[in-house]
This record gives sequence, C-alpha cells and structure tokens, in this order.
Amino acid sequence: MLLEPFEHLTLGNVQSRIAMAAMTRGSCGPNHTATAAMAEYYSLRARNGVGVLLTEGTIIHPSGDGYKNVPHIETDEQVRCWAQVVDSVHAAGGKILCQLWHCGRISHPDFTGGLAPLSSTARAAEGVNRQNDKPYGPPRPMTREDITVVGDQFVQAARNAFAAGFDGVQLHHGHGYLADQFFDARINDRTDEYGGSVANRCRFGLEMTERVISAVGAERVMVRISPSREMGGLYDWPDLEAMVDHLLGEFNSIGLRMLDISCANADYFKTSGRVIRMARTMWPHFLIGGASLTAEQAEAELQAGLVDMVTWGRALIANPDLVGRFRTGQSPVPFDREMLSRLV
Repeated sequence: MLLEPFEHLTLGNVQSRIAMAAMTRGSCGPNHTATAAMAEYYSLRARNGVGVLLTEGTIIHPSGDGYKNVPHIETDEQVRCWAQVVDSVHAAGGKILCQLWHCGRISHPDFTGGLAPLSSTARAAEGVNRQNDKPYGPPRPMTREDITVVGDQFVQAARNAFAAGFDGVQLHHGHGYLADQFFDARINDRTDEYGGSVANRCRFGLEMTERVISAVGAERVMVRISPSREMGGLYDWPDLEAMVDHLLGEFNSIGLRMLDISCANADYFKTSGRVIRMARTMWPHFLIGGASLTAEQAEAELQAGLVDMVTWGRALIANPDLVGRFRTGQSPVPFDREMLSRLV
C-alpha cells in the first residue's frame, strides 16, 4: 500500500503514498529565485518514486520573510524560475505543491526590508535568531487592514504558484509562524475578535484559508498545522482538543479537503500521531502526516486509515532513493546535518 500508486482529488495518480515534507534549505539563487540545482533536487526524488513533493517554505511577500536565502514567489522572475522546478518534477512523473509561508514574528527587520515583523502580538519571540545572531525583532500587532493585506498576499502567491504550474499549494499555518501565532494562546494576547476564545484564535488562519480557496479552488489547497510538536519538550496548543475540534470543523465548512498535521523532527506517536488520531474521527478527507517513521510503522498507519499519505523529511534529504530502499528492505542512510549544505 505504501509503495502502490494512489489517486486522490485533483492530484491525480501519484507514484506512491510517500510524500516529501516541506523543509527549509536556504539555497535559493539571486533575488530569492529557485535554481537549476533545486530543480534537480526535487526531480531526483520524483524520479525515485516519491508521490508528492512539498517545496521548502516559499515566502509570499518580502515583508513576511525571516530567513537567509529562502525562495519567494512574488515577482515574475521568481515565478519563471519556479516553473523550471515544476517542469522537471512533472517530467519525472511527480506531483509538487508550493508551500506558502509568512514568518510573522519569527523574523527581524534585517529580513523584512527594515519593517517590524507582523504578528498577533507585540511580544518578540524568545531567544536569538540563528539567521543573523540577533534577538528576534519586536513585532507589530496586526491591524484589520494588515490582515486584509496579508490575505491579498496569500491569494496572489497562490495564483503565482499556479502560473508556475504547481499542482497545488500548501498554506504553512504551523511551527510557530504567522497563523500559528494566532492559534497559540501562549502567544496570542489580543482582546479583539482575533484573540481570547478558541473561535477567535482560529479566525485568522481560517480567513487566510478561505480567501485562498475562494480564489483558486478548494481542490488544490492544503493546510499544514502543528498542534503538538517538540520544542525543548512536548509543546501542545493550549485547549488542544477544543482547538482541533473547532478548527477542523470550520476547515470542512469552508471547503478545505487536504490537511497536513505536522510535528517536524519529533516523536510522531507523542505529537502529531496523537493529534491525527483525534482528528481522524472528524476529518474524513485527505490527511497526511509522519515524522521519520519506519516503513512498517507507516504501513500500519495507512492500513488503519489514519493517514492517506506519509511524509518523510530528513530521511528524504539523506536518501533520494528512499522509496527503492523501502521496496528492497535496505536500511536508509542516517541523516547528517552536513547534508543540508548540498542539494543532491
């Protein structure tokens, strides 16, 4: 089942139920453009049988950036450069979705053209930004006008992605970035309709999603959330069950049909796997998740109907041929951080 072709929604017939998770690489070209090396990086995984590839986080507008050398999808040049990546993946038989990304307060004016990062709050993220070795920049709480503008940016980025030929887009609503700064009651200290209650904290992410769905169609939109993950220990959204219940019910109501419940580099069964079991009772639609599971564990999740595809991240950096290794029973090569410095 894991290695069999799979057809779902408008993604069409995919090569396997293995998906490559979105992972930040910091290897773009001049003007935040995708490169020929990136095209080879993604298409190599597609040639080796990965069913769906999710791109590294791709910034929707310069004011939402927070990292060195990450790709954008705002200008005509950026769209043209992404098209070479998409074409190479399609030629290899794969499907590819563009992950649309706004960092919110996980940023600094060094990356936003001197502007204060936007967020749900005025409180800066704790710690030092590894991108510039400075404290995170104090954010500006978003006004209603800001929310409208960022919605416009998500919509335009989605349209740009489809102009480049992508099979879909994934809205990055997880891992502490902008939408997650509204979801998370530890961060969101607003007293307006975007803060306080479960429904209010979900409102921003739902509005961004609904605007993109209205613009480009629900069948090509996926959302990534991370209600439970590893951050120096287990880190759950406050009101976890109530948040998941409300958010998934509203996602369903606005037409979303593809969901990624992510935990990044963490114990799947303690984090996203736990949330997936909670979510599956109320989410009958397309659902992906995973975190460096063994092939046997992934097969068990699929056979139980908990997920429709399984994501791998670092294992696919280390093993472009991961599908073949699973097929032959060969052990995957362990991930090493030095692998992040080269696109292979």
